[in-house]
Amino acid sequence: MLRRLLPVALTTATALLLASAAPATARPSGVRLIGEHIVPFAQDYRGTTVGGLSGIDYDPKTGTYVLISDDRSDRQPARFYTAKIDITKDALRGFEITGTKPFLRADGSTYPPLSAGGGQTPDPEDIRIDPWTGDYWWSSEGDRIPGATPVLIDPSLRAAKKDGRFVRELPLAPNLKMSAQDVGPRRNAVLEGLTFAAAGSLVVSSMEGPLFQDGPEATLTEGALTRITVQDRFAGRVLSQFAYPLDKVHAAPNPAGGFFVNGVDAILAANQYDPTKYLVMERSFSTGATPANSIRIYEVDTTGATDVKRIDSLKGDKKVKPVRKRLLVDLASLKLSTVDNVEGMSWGPTLPTGERTLVLVSDDNFAKNQVTQVIALAVR
Repeated sequence: MLRRLLPVALTTATALLLASAAPATARPSGVRLIGEHIVPFAQDYRGTTVGGLSGIDYDPKTGTYVLISDDRSDRQPARFYTAKIDITKDALRGFEITGTKPFLRADGSTYPPLSAGGGQTPDPEDIRIDPWTGDYWWSSEGDRIPGATPVLIDPSLRAAKKDGRFVRELPLAPNLKMSAQDVGPRRNAVLEGLTFAAAGSLVVSSMEGPLFQDGPEATLTEGALTRITVQDRFAGRVLSQFAYPLDKVHAAPNPAGGFFVNGVDAILAANQYDPTKYLVMERSFSTGATPANSIRIYEVDTTGATDVKRIDSLKGDKKVKPVRKRLLVDLASLKLSTVDNVEGMSWGPTLPTGERTLVLVSDDNFAKNQVTQVIALAVR
């Protein structure tokens, strides 16, 4: 979730010793726009408000999709939706929500809003269908609310049945847990991305922004380093972590001094059997800029990258070799009606042309000046 109205203290003067990968150029004709669909604002579906859609995944067994809402149980309990998306080689012909269920806790109850206290409120971000069991795995960013008595809610990776019933929670990498000190994840910069790899035997998650100890967030002049974590699906053992080089923020805010950010929104295995190659989506936002959002999807290869799981701080460590990345597509290069806060990414069905469909969804933050946008791309 991109919380544009939260007060954010940004340090822009600190120069990073680690620069981001240079922006690349999309391969000619490698990606084309099939179509888009705008979901009506605040659409009601079975007593829930459709919005905040921050993750999507495709079930090849049924030809349907699952989407997660990042409603923190403020409007209705934290939940997911199922949907049909009609995609042909030349058009996105329809989007229809077919069901919704709340996520349930181990005791069978729904998750409470933050106002209820107790530190149980999730911040849902991404969702994936388990290729082995069909369960829904989902990520939550947790929270870090400063104050005399700070509220600390750890991020999480959980699994649920298709009816929302709690299945399990995967142990976190120790450096992804919240701390009262300036160590660990920043607020609203934690587990945005989630995917399965190596035929479902690995659970791979991505941090939206850098850990405190890994250096400053991306600025107008410098990128930043965040982390990709690879875990064993059974016990959650951290097998490896890799540094991911974020781009700098795409444009200056207007007026100067406004909010800006760049981070990883989603990660997706490029091939279900290959544990080294992924697609990574970066979302840059700058208040008042034209355009305000920049969405880029990169092809990423972890081969030869440094395993940083035992490196406490990446800041200033010149021996760390980040993953390699190459631009697949910049959404600004496509003829979309708008480029909004796109956060979800999933492979869809293969087209008769041999192209793979890549389906994206935007998070409208439940705001009238934003849109819930479903996008279908063809990737050669």
